[in-house]
Amino acid sequence: MMNKTVEELFLRKALTLIAGPCVIESEKLCLEVGKRVKDIAQKHNVPYIFKASFDKANRTSHDAFRGPGIEAGLETLNNLKTKLELPVLTDVHSPEQCAKAAEVVDVLQIPAFLCRQTDLLEAAAQTGKPTNIKKGQFLAPDDMRHVVNKHKAFSGGPLAITERGSSFGYSNLVVDMRGLYTMREELSVPVIFDATHSVQRPGSNNGATGGDRTLAPVLARAAAAIGIDGLFCEVHPNPDSALSDGPNSLTFELLEDTLSYVSPIDSISRAKS
Repeated sequence: MMNKTVEELFLRKALTLIAGPCVIESEKLCLEVGKRVKDIAQKHNVPYIFKASFDKANRTSHDAFRGPGIEAGLETLNNLKTKLELPVLTDVHSPEQCAKAAEVVDVLQIPAFLCRQTDLLEAAAQTGKPTNIKKGQFLAPDDMRHVVNKHKAFSGGPLAITERGSSFGYSNLVVDMRGLYTMREELSVPVIFDATHSVQRPGSNNGATGGDRTLAPVLARAAAAIGIDGLFCEVHPNPDSALSDGPNSLTFELLEDTLSYVSPIDSISRAKS
């Protein structure tokens, strides 16, 4: 049976927050972030799905922290799911990870760099789990129809897609807000906006990804005005010491400020649609 919060997202009934640290640094950190974000989301009446990766297989540098791995990572996610009573989402990077992750998590996520990998999409679809596919930085919004059609061809479960910015020259991303409308209307699947990855500056931080977290709330407000089904944010109690994606991760205070704007904007957008 699908979790109620997950169902609301995939049936496009309510704006849903997907948030957590970029990578599982420790179970203690995940529990801290999950509890604080849950409280913030409840304050703004926003359904919440916890997110963290057990492995970051696409780090810029070979010696960057990748995470605890699938066994320890899934154990942490299962413990968090039980203790905080939250649905959880995590990335999968290879076909063999999909079935194992699906035993624990409520939503599988396909990373942007891998969104066209047919074998990975097939393996995720075969689990029957709700799946979120991030749009590659190299794809036009219209091109996501081929990704969606692949997943449908494999008779997968509920599907959502996520905008996370497009490559714009070297070490920069931009968001074409028209794409949110295009994908939501033409592809007939829920569309999520990833506010924090959209402000990345890939590879700009001496072998690591840079970014500007202060711009994430600005883009989130714009996306909510256009109309989205979910908001994705990476959150950390001390982003400057985060082991992955710190420059674009939100503090708890920035997340609350973001939701204080996005939630009422979303209500207006839904009333007008």
